[in-house]
Amino acid sequence: MLAGAGLAVAGAALQAATRNPLTDPFLLGVSSGASLGAVLVISHVGLVIGAYTMPVFSFAGGLLSFLLLLILMKRPENQRPDRLVLAGVAISFLLMAGTNGLIFLGDQRAAQSVVFWMLGLGRARWDLLPIPTLIIVLGVMLLIWQARNLNALMMGQESAAALGISVNRVRITVLLLATLVTSLIVSLTGTIGFVGLVVPHIMRTFIGGDNRILLPVCALAGAAFMLGMDIVARMLLAPQELPIGIITGAVGGSYFCYLLARR
Repeated sequence: MLAGAGLAVAGAALQAATRNPLTDPFLLGVSSGASLGAVLVISHVGLVIGAYTMPVFSFAGGLLSFLLLLILMKRPENQRPDRLVLAGVAISFLLMAGTNGLIFLGDQRAAQSVVFWMLGLGRARWDLLPIPTLIIVLGVMLLIWQARNLNALMMGQESAAALGISVNRVRITVLLLATLVTSLIVSLTGTIGFVGLVVPHIMRTFIGGDNRILLPVCALAGAAFMLGMDIVARMLLAPQELPIGIITGAVGGSYFCYLLARR
């Protein structure tokens, strides 16, 4: 539920910041960077700093994707919403290539653990939750705090600047917060796709696009969506548990195709 809430809010905030309805943490390369850090721990490094090695390395990987995106955003033409998403997709493929390289070069006995983790089984344990929970909740609250600025950005860069909003500062702040939240979630649960895309779109059809309302509602809806997907994953092949990433990927991918076909 924590993962669903965090991914949904991060996705909704990124969509508003980039003015692109098809943006989510996975398309901007954040999840690929976090996966790179996590696979590095599983296949090569090990738990060098204890139980929190995975969150630390995942955040470092997510931060790497964020820094690469910042470098590409230095050119003014790359700050356009469509170019921003294309840059994120390119970074995502680049980091995923690095992840696959680590899997190939690492201990093959660890490959099965990596595959299960990447499918969304993760390593979530109750004893690991307190600190990530605190950080994710704080990150979500800070994203919700940016709701007014996100509303201004949705009117366009010129309109936001006329209202006194520092467009680049707000956009970078949102990207950094989304990176933090997504990286911690990925480190605990593995890669769970499309939650940040599907939930905000569904909620907009019911409550509109005002981020002051949308972001808190997305947190609740994301938690409920993930809980529902988890129940389905546990029941489909009971007593065996189906990786939740397969379920969310199938639902989210179908909805993504629907959006592309409609628009």
